[in-house]
Order: sequence, then C-alpha cells, then structure tokens
Amino acid sequence: MGSKILQYLFSTTFMLVLLILFPLAMGIGTFLESWYSTDAARIWIYNAWWFEVLMLLLMVNFMGNIKKYNLLSREKISVLILHLSFIFILLGALVTRYIGDEGVMPIRENTTSNSYLSEKTYLTVFVDGERNGLPERKTLRPKQLLLSEHTNNSFTIKDDFDSKDFAISYNSFRENIAEGLVLDPNGERYIKLVEAADGNRREHYIKEGEVSSIQNILFSFNYYQKGAINLSSKSGEYYIESPFDGQYTIMATQQSASLEKNKEQLLELRSLYQIPGFQFVFPEPALRGVFDILDAEETDDGISQDVLYVDLKYNDITERIPLLGGRGFVNNPKKVTVDDLDFYLSYGSSKVELPFSIKLNDFIADKYPGTENSYSSFKSKVTVEDEKSFDYDIFMNNILNHKGYRFFQASFDPDEKGTVLSVNDDFWGTFITYAGYFLLYLSMMGIFFLGNSRFKFLAKQLNKKTSVLVFLFLSSGLFGQTSNLPSKSTYIDSIIESNSFTEEHSSKFGELVIQDSGGRMKPANTFASELLRKVSRSNSYNGLNSDQVLLSIMDNPGVWFNAPIVYIKSGQKGDTIKKILGIDKNIKKAPLVSFFDSLGNYKLASNLEKAYLATIPTIIEKDVIELDRRVNLLYSALEGKIMRIFPIPNDDNNKWVSLPEVKDVNFAGADSLYVNNVLQLYFQTLNDSRSSGDYSQSEELLESIKGYQTKYGKDVMPSDSKISSEIIYNRVDIFNKLYRWYLMFGLSLLLILILQIFNDSRFYNILIRFIKYIIFVLFALNTFGLAARWYIAGHAPWSDAYESILFVAWATVAFGIIFGRKSYFTLASATFVSSIMLYVASLNWLDPSIANLQPVLDSYWLMIHVAVIVGSYGPFAIGMILGVVALILTIMANKKNKKAFSRKLEELTIVNELSLTIGLVMLTIGNFLGGMWANESWGRYWGWDPKETWALISIIIYTAVLHLRIVPKLNNKWLFNLMSIISFAAIMMTYFGVNFYLVGLHSYASGDKVVSPDFIYYSIIFVTLLGLISYFANKKNQVL
Repeated sequence: MGSKILQYLFSTTFMLVLLILFPLAMGIGTFLESWYSTDAARIWIYNAWWFEVLMLLLMVNFMGNIKKYNLLSREKISVLILHLSFIFILLGALVTRYIGDEGVMPIRENTTSNSYLSEKTYLTVFVDGERNGLPERKTLRPKQLLLSEHTNNSFTIKDDFDSKDFAISYNSFRENIAEGLVLDPNGERYIKLVEAADGNRREHYIKEGEVSSIQNILFSFNYYQKGAINLSSKSGEYYIESPFDGQYTIMATQQSASLEKNKEQLLELRSLYQIPGFQFVFPEPALRGVFDILDAEETDDGISQDVLYVDLKYNDITERIPLLGGRGFVNNPKKVTVDDLDFYLSYGSSKVELPFSIKLNDFIADKYPGTENSYSSFKSKVTVEDEKSFDYDIFMNNILNHKGYRFFQASFDPDEKGTVLSVNDDFWGTFITYAGYFLLYLSMMGIFFLGNSRFKFLAKQLNKKTSVLVFLFLSSGLFGQTSNLPSKSTYIDSIIESNSFTEEHSSKFGELVIQDSGGRMKPANTFASELLRKVSRSNSYNGLNSDQVLLSIMDNPGVWFNAPIVYIKSGQKGDTIKKILGIDKNIKKAPLVSFFDSLGNYKLASNLEKAYLATIPTIIEKDVIELDRRVNLLYSALEGKIMRIFPIPNDDNNKWVSLPEVKDVNFAGADSLYVNNVLQLYFQTLNDSRSSGDYSQSEELLESIKGYQTKYGKDVMPSDSKISSEIIYNRVDIFNKLYRWYLMFGLSLLLILILQIFNDSRFYNILIRFIKYIIFVLFALNTFGLAARWYIAGHAPWSDAYESILFVAWATVAFGIIFGRKSYFTLASATFVSSIMLYVASLNWLDPSIANLQPVLDSYWLMIHVAVIVGSYGPFAIGMILGVVALILTIMANKKNKKAFSRKLEELTIVNELSLTIGLVMLTIGNFLGGMWANESWGRYWGWDPKETWALISIIIYTAVLHLRIVPKLNNKWLFNLMSIISFAAIMMTYFGVNFYLVGLHSYASGDKVVSPDFIYYSIIFVTLLGLISYFANKKNQVL
C-alpha cells in the first residue's frame, strides 16, 4: 500500500494534477484580491494550509522524479539542477513565510529611530491583578492575526490569572474606519484640535476634565495641568495658557500676534498657532458628543484604521471591546476592568527594536522639471548610529544593508520632511531563495550545452546551427477619413487654409522646445502630432500637417472652435453621443463649439459624471470619457497653456510657463518685457510674412525664443540631435506603417507556403525568398524604430504598455527569423503575429507618447528584467500561431497529401516545442530576475502581486505543456499543438489582463480599462471549433 502511494506521489500524472491545481488556485487568488482585498486573498489562498500542502507535494514530486528518471547521471545534470532549483525556491518561500519579518520605519528629519513597525499584526494582552495581596502583571504571548472583513475569522485565547480562567474570542472585524465624535446633547464636551506634524492632516479631540498627549505635547481642557497647554472656557469665551512662547495667525485676516509663555490669553478659533516644532488649529468651539466607530470617509482627516471587536469573558461577565489599529499602527492599550482584574488590550503592528539606530539628516525629493508632484527620484540621507557610525544615502534601487537588516526607500511624508523606509529581516529566506535562482539560471544555460537535453535533441532534428543562434540571441536579450459637414464647416476650412503658413516655416516652429505637464522636454512638433492623432485620428487636417495646424491654432484659436476636428466614433453608440450633442449622425468629426449650448454649458457634463461614477462603465460611457479627453486636449491647445516655452529664470525646479501663465510669475526687467511681447510680435510678423512670402524676420524671432530658452533652461534642454531625431521619428511614424507591411507580407508568405505543399514549383521558391528578404528589411526598420525611441526617451523602450508591445512584436519577428532558417512557416507566422501586436499597439487605448520614467523604473533592472520577460512573449506567440497553422493543416490533410503534410507537421511541431522551450527559459529567468529587482527595490522578492503571480502561472502552465510527452495517454502531437494555443491565454492574461482587470504594483501601463473585449469570446469560439474539427480530422487521417 505504501509503495503504491509513493509511486503515485512520484508519478507524472500526479505532477500534472499539481501543475493544474497550483496555477488554478493562484489565478483565483488574483481575482479575489481585486474583488475583495489583499488580506482576503492571503487568507483564502496564499496563506491557507492547503496551499502550502500543494507546495510541499510539488517538492516531494520533484525529489521523487530525481530518482525515478535517474537525474543524478552526468548526461542529465542540467535537468537535475533545474529540479533542485525549484526545491530551493519553494523551501526559501517557506522559510520567509515563517521566519522572515518585514515592516516600515517612518522617520522625520533630524530625528532618530531604533525600531520599525512590523508588517504582521498582533493582538497584545496583559492583565493586572493581585496575587497573595501583591500587585502582579501577566503578559500573554502576542497572537499573530491576519484578518479581513470579507472572510470568516475566528480565534480564542484561553488563559488564567491566579487560577482564575478568562477567555478572549473573536467577535467581528471592520476595515477602513476611524474613531470620530458623534454629536449628542447628553454627551461629554470635547474641543477639536487639528495638526499636520508629518504632513498628514490629523484631528484630535481633547475631553473636558482630562489631559491628552498630542505629538508628545500635553493639552488639557478645563483641567489645569502644570507643563501642559491649558485650555479653558469662561462665560462663552475660550482661553489658552502655554508653557512655550509662540505666535498665532488669524486665517481670515492674516493678522499675527504673539503667544506669550505662562500667560492666559483669549483663544482665537480658526487661527494657526505655532510653538517650537509644532503647529495646530482649533477650528470650532467645544461640542458635546460621544466617540464612536465611523467609516473613514465620514471623518475629515481621512486617516483610516481597522477595528477588531473581541469578547472578553471573565467570572461569567462578557464584555465586547472595540480595538482600533491595523498594519502600521501601534496604539495605546485599551484598559477594561472586569471584576478584580484590569485587562489591557491592543491590536496592530508590533514595534520591533533594532540593535542600532538610524537618524534622518535630510530627505530630498526631486521632481521632473516644472511639475509639482511628478517625482523623478527621492533620497534619504541617514546616519547609522552604531559602534562605528557612518553616513549613507538610501534611494530607490540603492539599499542599506546592516547587520542582516535591509532598508529600502518606500515612501515619504506629504510635506517632504520625513521618510518611510521599508525594513526586511529575512537573511536565510533570501539566501536559500537566491541559491535557487542561481541554480535555475545555471540549469537554463545547461539546457543548451550540457548533456543530452530535450532541447539539443530537437535542435539536431532541425539544424545544429539553429540552437546556437537562439542561445546567442537569448544571451543578448539578457544583457484617411472624410467628413460629411455642413457648409459652415466648409467655409471655416477655407478660412483656415487661406490663413495657413508654409510647411517650411511651420517645421521650424515645430522645433521649439516645450515642457509638458509631466515635466518632459520635447519639441512642439511632438505635441502637434499627438494633438492631431488623438483629437482627429489623423496625421493631417485638410492638407495641413501637424506643425501647420498647431501654428494656425496659436495664431487664430477662435476660428478653430468652429473647425470640424474632434473625431466621434461611428455606429450605433456614436450616434447616441451625436444625438446628445444635437448634430447629424452622418458627421464623423465635430467642431468644439458643438459641445457647448448657447449658454456655454458643456453638453456631455451629466453623461460624463455618470460615466466616472460607474463601477463598470458601459461602452457608451467609455466612449463619452474618451471623447471628453479629446475635447479637453483640443481646448488646452486653444487656450495656449500647453505651449510652455518660457523657462522661469533661476527656478529651482526648472519650471517653464506659457504666455497665459506669464502673469502668475514675477519676471523681472527685460525678461518680463520679452516674454510678454515676443509671441505677439512674432505672430504680427508672421502674418506679414504670409503676405510677402518672406519669413526671415519670423525666423529670427523664433531663433530669439530658442536663445532665451537656452539662456535660462539649458539644464533641461534636449540636444539639437535629440530634437531632430524626435521630429523625424514623429514624421516617419514607422510602427503604424509596419503593422500593415508585416500583415501583407506575412499572410502572403503563409499562403504561398500552403500552396507549395500541393505544388512544389520553382516559382514559389523564388517568391518565398523574395518575401523573406523583404521581411528582413522590415525587421531592420523595426529595430531602427526601437533604437530611435530609446535614444529620444533616454531609457529602454519597454517602460509602459505601448513600448512593451513594440518590443514583443520585435522579439517575435527576431525569433521567427532565427527559426525561419529551417521552417519558413515559423517566419510567416511570427510576422503575422507581430502585425497583430503592432495593430493592437496603435489602438486608442494605448498611448504612444514618450513619457518620463517612474522612479522605481530608473534602474538597470529595467534593462534586464523587462527585456527578458517581455521578450519571452515572442516565442510563446510563435508557438501559438504555429499551433493554429498545424491544426489548420491537419484539417486540410487527406489520403493523397498525407505524406507531405505529415512531414511538414512534424517540422512545425518540433519548431513549436523549441519555441515554447525558449519562451519558458526566458519567462522563468525574467520572472525571478523581477523577484531580485523587487528585493533590491522595496525589500521583498515575492509579494503575490498579480503581475508576478500570473507570470508564475504562465511558467507552470507551459511547464505542464512541455511535460505532456511523459504523461501516459497524453503524449500526442495534436494535443501538444492545441495546448500551445490554449496556454497562450495565460500570457495574454499576464500582459493585458493584469493591466486592465486587476490591481497591483505593476501600474506602469497607460490606457483605459477594457471591460469585456469581444475578441476574447470570438477567440474562445474559434479555438473550440478548431480543436474539435482538427481532432476528428486527425483521428481520420492520423497526420499528427
């Protein structure tokens, strides 16, 4: 009996069951996290006992297969190391789970701390009483709790004091609450104090007749206490007596006066009081009320905690006790007296003492030029106070490692005078996990070179050179519409056309550098391109290019209010919006003026409000939001505020302003005269130039503006070569053209290859070679486009949704070219898939704008992790399309062409397996490199973030697909090709699904949430029909 159990535990069938259950559980967990909360997902899935049993069974199965398949032999060394690596990684995860600790450490400038707040939450209890007539305190061991209001929580603590039993049990739990004052004429009197010592607004209530400690300063109300700030009320007036000198400012009048030490003075309500190191306001007179638990949004300060209700039972008396707290909170214990015992209970994080101290000397938050809250980096300058003290700078991707504790830059206070460090204490968990990562990378490389691996066996059947090329590539990866408009629009268009400026001069205007709202410095041509592309879905307007349109808008914005330029979607949904606007349903582009009624009211206002309030917006509501964005973009251009071309002299943040914003800035002397008049003078000269045809004076004024920009903005000005490169990049628009070319030649090659199976003529061979070289040229253009984007942006081109799709498309063609040396079907399939990807990238819900990097992405890890993991999608995409081609050819096969088709299908299946293997290697390495990045950036290598979880799900799914060949009754090529199609859904979910459906740290993608894309349903129907028809066809002809 025991041997049979072991035999099943080590079987490939049981392995497949585990490889199905494990990703299924994780996938459900990501949706539970999105629907409910992270803690709920941890309770139900990730921290559940059965989930850990699954991990242990995987470890057992891996160890059993080492012996079963004789992996200890020299020829199978790479496979052995691979299995050992996953055992180490799983073991490291268990060590981290039960031994490691993490938390946060908030520190204000010029203060020192030697403790951090644990990530885990605890119920802490101690009991005071008497034993043999002497006072005694009993401290219970803190109970670790993970709670959620969405789950069924339960616990009971049973203990005794001097042989007298008591019990503390779970009652209920609520999230995101705060303790607030509920008005009650029969309640106690409280006076409210508001302060923001750490940059966060906080409210405190001082009870009449008591003393309260607020930020370590004592306050009393109608209860005199020496050394405290004493408040009192007499005959309807309020008074204050402070032990400190200070001052106060009456907010309404901005009048200031002194707060004299130890002198009773009239308390001024709604005034800002300032004493050394502390500021506060009393906004209103004292009120009567009772404290109660409120939802956080019902309070003014918005500081939310959780509340745990427990039942305390002692001497047949049961008390229901609310305990405020939660992650990141260490509140004072709540005292409850029951009979002869005093119970002190608290809920929240534990305060963990460090064997050394850290002092924050300075916190520095750098912003992108001209922005208020777009941070380019933030840094904590600290001193580690120990036996040997030293200074250190902690910033994103630069950690402090001291005595086994690792400190990371996590966040900061809103006033930028305090930091929040993430603390990690997990030496052994990290050590074991990293050992697993090292073995993993070693085994992945061994697959290509060591022993008789499956990859080498398959590669030999195709071409020995292919595997070498693939490895080298992998290694390099590591390091026109028309408008049906009324005659008025035609008249407006004629005015615009007659008052337009030449392309040559407009292009010079497009070279002016502007500062966008995100702080990025770019040529005006870039904004002009984005404006036309986003507002009108076109690259030109009635023969005018983007530079001419922008210059015309700047010259005469009034006429553009009536120009039909705002694109409105056609069809039933678009007709509904047109009905709201009151325009003809045949109109495809509407003027801005049509969005406002005769009183100037915005016609989309009510619909827009409903759309933003909708939990899941309808298609029409989404269209309204999109249309509103186009309207606002055009309106910002017509206002002129987008044209921030004037740098503010000697501004610390290198801010630039537009002409309408000049009045809000104190330009001095000649600079003020220049910025207020140069544009008006330029357009006056420009209109004269249009009449005479001589633009020399206008060009001189443009040069003077560029000179002013260089004089005061040289620190952030892009180089001339970057400006020129960006303008050329905008005009060529290579990626929007490439998807059409890839589609045309990819489909052509695929069709010719199918025809060649029936008739292998020389003509077809010539056509195939001709198209192959065209694809090589297109790939070179693709590479050039990516390189140009890299150069212009100054960072690797895979930092957002649009860029990563471009990179996946490039990688797909690259792998297609490599495998295409032996199988032209692979090249055709890869080119076709790449065209689809580039088409998706061009859709309106992906923003092609070049943007600044988020601070966490400003790292060499971006180059490594993202390039490898996103690049892996290319081989998976090739595997998917090869699976489709293989099943279609299976359907087309018959008895006459069975031999020729079998040979081709054998070739396609081998290439498919090679491609999936390459993809799995890259995805696995990329995912765990991401874990190392996370560990180096914010202190944990794994946190069940949906993106990393779905990447792991994809790894496990493709591992299962590649192991089908060793599972009895599942070892057939038809099933393998079908699963290569179905498993690609995991990649789609990893990339698109996580970005648009789930919540998590990976929020770098730009775009709207896709609620229910029809292509998902069509894809399911297509794959189902393809699978069924090909199954019966293969059963009949046996070609796979």
